[in-house]
Amino acid sequence: MGDNAAMIEHGTILGGLSTIPDLEAGLRAYRDVLGLDLIEQGKLDEDLATSWNCPANAGSPYAVLQPKSGEPCWFRLVEQPEFPGFKPTTTYGWAAFETTVEDVWKWPDALPEDLFTIVGPPKTLENMEPTFIPMQALGPGKEMIYLNQVLNSTSDNELPKAKSPVDRIFIVVLATPDRKASVDWYADNLGLERGVDYTLPYSMINDAFGLAPDTQTTITMVQQGRMPIVEVDDYPRSAMRRPRHEGMLPPGNALVTLAVESLDECEAEWLEEPATREGAMYEGRRAATAIGAGCELIECVEVG
Repeated sequence: MGDNAAMIEHGTILGGLSTIPDLEAGLRAYRDVLGLDLIEQGKLDEDLATSWNCPANAGSPYAVLQPKSGEPCWFRLVEQPEFPGFKPTTTYGWAAFETTVEDVWKWPDALPEDLFTIVGPPKTLENMEPTFIPMQALGPGKEMIYLNQVLNSTSDNELPKAKSPVDRIFIVVLATPDRKASVDWYADNLGLERGVDYTLPYSMINDAFGLAPDTQTTITMVQQGRMPIVEVDDYPRSAMRRPRHEGMLPPGNALVTLAVESLDECEAEWLEEPATREGAMYEGRRAATAIGAGCELIECVEVG
């Protein structure tokens, strides 16, 4: 975080962690195709894995990447065995990481099929003011990544325009059995604010659950001032808890890291006592992890 620390607001998304069966494939996808810079690589520290309640990930190969813009946002990849039968967008927990890109229209042809599966090609959104053009793809661990070209901010949210071909994660998507409970969790435990609700036909959810294309889903933004942070999605009743290997991270989009002013002022119940961590993203700051109302792993790093 270094010199950027003073500029990092409470609630800023510092990173998204995805699990993948082959770290080399992950590096080809994120470094070579998406153009992120490889910042750190190694084997996961036992203490860090324990802080996530994932002791079986101790020693797992991992990598940390960052946008070429140098924005304070880190993409982490952890290698672990694939979970048989894991189907994205059907389980509770982190459903997607939304990144901001310079030119969304270049990506359909630029994503190699052995590394990415395009789930939603670029399209302009109905029902909403034209603020961004979204595109959705699955990476090599079936993690969902949105490549969104931001056009304008909304009346409610400041949306960041990309400063490199693929830039920061600016919204993380949470699938939950109880939208209100999840929104309240972030407000009560991390001091974040409830934003506006949107109701729209959400093609990704409708496709995943075999629902009619015009089925409506309500989503709520959790934000800090005009900065959007967590998009909380109501999932159909047929969704279930995400299955995972014993003692390991969830498959796909596994963990999100947020900046907080002070860990001591957060009401969250930490899995382990806050501890000082070194390396990319932490840089000698205290961090701690909690489990949210949608069973999601949420790590907080103190930037105050």
